[in-house]
Amino acid sequence: MNPSQKALWYIESHLDGALSLDDIAAIGGVSRYHMVRAFAAATGLSVMRYVRARRLSRAAKALSEGAPDILAVALDAGYGSHEAFTRAFREQFGLTPDAARDRGRIAQLPLVEALRMDTTLAGELGSPRFETHRPLLVAGLSERYHCERTAGIPGQWQRLQPHFGAIPGEVPGVAYGVCCNADDAGNFDYLCGVEVADFSELPADFARLRIAGARYAVFTHRDHVSTIQRTVATIWNHWLPGSGRRAADGPTFERYDAAFDPRTGHGGFEIWIPIEA
Repeated sequence: MNPSQKALWYIESHLDGALSLDDIAAIGGVSRYHMVRAFAAATGLSVMRYVRARRLSRAAKALSEGAPDILAVALDAGYGSHEAFTRAFREQFGLTPDAARDRGRIAQLPLVEALRMDTTLAGELGSPRFETHRPLLVAGLSERYHCERTAGIPGQWQRLQPHFGAIPGEVPGVAYGVCCNADDAGNFDYLCGVEVADFSELPADFARLRIAGARYAVFTHRDHVSTIQRTVATIWNHWLPGSGRRAADGPTFERYDAAFDPRTGHGGFEIWIPIEA
């Protein structure tokens, strides 16, 4: 089993007990950093959000069946008070635990059932090359996303398109999509932009990012850009665990050169994953 499969097994086997990201990562045989990215790439969910949603879904079922003691249900779901449970329950389902019990049915509640892992691999991942990249200055447009809500990224690139060729200090011919500042909850910054010589003349609304020199495993994605998630999931859940290498905590990025056609999404590009030297 890959790290995400092991994580799902462990979570479903221990929903009634204490679960921490450290414990889940250890079962997967990888670091917290690796587990967060592998799980999100494979499922589109953050690890602990999935744990929370599964426990609340079980609680909703218990309440709909008439559980008499809401506090007992809250404690079983890992909440220390009726108030904390009510806040989380309302955020998840849009109604209070009392209302869910009064309704007596769960048909219209957005329950999260146990996931079954899609184990389909990227068809042509290929072996990576290893490269030490010099420090890099990237400038462009940046947005904050959650791993469950990334549909805005293509539109972000579209907003950048009119600026290509007119960005002060732009190094022509290559564009970058950089994932950085990720946290354990599945949030991350995505910067689409270009390499620049310096930041001094950039428009005020442009984001700026300094990427330190680092060692990378570089993969070629040859299929349509829309299938990138499958390639990323294959890298984190299959190639890295079997490679004997460890991912370094740093920005990952896509590198698009002149072969990539932004109009059609074809042409291929590279995915750069920082690794420990």
